[in-house]
Amino acid sequence: MTTTPTEASAVQDSRRADWFSMARFGMFIHWGLYSVLGRHEWAMNNERIPVEEYEQLAKQWLPAPDCTRRWARMARQAGMRYMVLTTKHHEGFCLFDSRHTDYNAVKRSAGRDLVAEFVDACRSEGVKVGLYYSLMDWHHPDGVRCARDEQARQRFVRYTHGLVEELMTNYGQIDLLWYDVNWPLTPEAWESAALNRMVRRLQPHILINDRAGIEEDFATPEQHITAPANGRMWEACMTFSDESWGYTPLDTRFKDANQVLRMLAKVANGGGNLLLNISPRGDGSVPVEIERALTQVGAWLGRNGQVIYDATDAMKPDHSLFGTFTRRGNTAYFLVDHWPGQTLAVGGLTPAVKSVRYLDGRPVEFTYVGDRLILRNLPELTPDPLCTVFAIECDGPPHYDHGPGPVILDPAEPWRKHTPPGFMAIMENA
Repeated sequence: MTTTPTEASAVQDSRRADWFSMARFGMFIHWGLYSVLGRHEWAMNNERIPVEEYEQLAKQWLPAPDCTRRWARMARQAGMRYMVLTTKHHEGFCLFDSRHTDYNAVKRSAGRDLVAEFVDACRSEGVKVGLYYSLMDWHHPDGVRCARDEQARQRFVRYTHGLVEELMTNYGQIDLLWYDVNWPLTPEAWESAALNRMVRRLQPHILINDRAGIEEDFATPEQHITAPANGRMWEACMTFSDESWGYTPLDTRFKDANQVLRMLAKVANGGGNLLLNISPRGDGSVPVEIERALTQVGAWLGRNGQVIYDATDAMKPDHSLFGTFTRRGNTAYFLVDHWPGQTLAVGGLTPAVKSVRYLDGRPVEFTYVGDRLILRNLPELTPDPLCTVFAIECDGPPHYDHGPGPVILDPAEPWRKHTPPGFMAIMENA
């Protein structure tokens, strides 16, 4: 049986989606009992920790009272426009109060509704509110049994729908619902279409991702930045460290500000968003390496944000040896994070270049022959240690083709027909 999008999302309401298309940058927060344990968010499964033993972590979880405010402030200052919190990860522990289970932060741990605190913090800083919910559940007795026992499936689906209904009812307007891992059931067995109809009835403006097995509003490539071929809205979710989404002191190779900017440029080029995870500790504190990188990125976006937020037109391919391209209309923005010195040459940029300038308006000396652009008399060192941006105005929508150059220089050879016209013009006029 083929699953189709719900009626509400089959014809996408552009007003509902506008904010997401322009957001570009969001904060993902993986936070749960695994943050206390500090050995990866899959530790309960990977280490085969019994439910009764794992439950004891709740007694050790004492989040600082202002941690969600600190995250929201950090997100806003970093240029992030929305946040997504794991309200229940695969471990089954709920960060919110519920009438369906006492396995939650209010009854077993902090004595506080951490989702309520998170939502309030988002609103106080003017960022959109996203809630993550894992369909898979290692704690619930029917979480695995539901795949082979119809009565268990019905119980677990009622439980799942009930928790999602609480999230959609108890916290005012929610802007985004982020499902994860629909194992072990099919979308039909989860009754995903009915679930999402209920969500949209309660939250008419909400955006829903594709991980309940239904296409819905946006795609979610994970740990890679790849725009969907069908032109759908999309968001790449990425870890700040090498692998773990949850906090662990074992995974300390964090991305620096330069790498984050490179990812932002790549998603901007493809018209998508970057949802970057911060992995707080159990008390809500964030590794200093993450805070430092986000502070630097936010300062850079404060100076150069137009080349990320406003550059919404695709330009393929998106990068060269020196950096990444984004585009708006007839202007290509070249985000150079590998500075070459006083001369920078790019082959394959068309149509004709009319002007080149820095973002502050200062002109840049250049020559353009065929499809080869050369920027001349640049400073020996980059003007911006993180990333220097050139605005390149062209005669039409810019295109960059860094395909293979010729290796045989005899004009009579058949390579001629596979060579970019600009190069042929140079050869014929040499």
